[in-house]
Amino acid sequence: MAVVGFNHFNIRAPKALMAETRAFYVEVVGLEEGFRPEFDFAGHWLYLGDLPVLHLMEWRDEDEAPSSGKPYLDHVAFTCEDLDQCIAGFEQRGVEFGRRDIEIPDVGGFTQLNLTDPTGTGVELNFAW
Repeated sequence: MAVVGFNHFNIRAPKALMAETRAFYVEVVGLEEGFRPEFDFAGHWLYLGDLPVLHLMEWRDEDEAPSSGKPYLDHVAFTCEDLDQCIAGFEQRGVEFGRRDIEIPDVGGFTQLNLTDPTGTGVELNFAW
């Protein structure tokens, strides 16, 4: 697998805090809200130019809220190449991961591999089709 670039970071927060966080990054930092695929949870994708560098998602499960010790920083994501080699390496090492294929109209699609680092932070690896 070859990591070729940083993709985005993701902050997960309760709905009211997510809205406040969105306003901060748009009004104070200067990111712009843009296209976000249909997911089964509320959120926003904030762009730096053409790149959606910050993903915000609603934290719906109050039992897992940061007051329980879990962080708001949900995951970091990287743009990668050679999906098959990556999966083979995970399987060889016994690394658990999830897979999701996503298609974005007029842009193309990508495969996400999701895993967790030893500190509990999510790691998302994105492979364009």
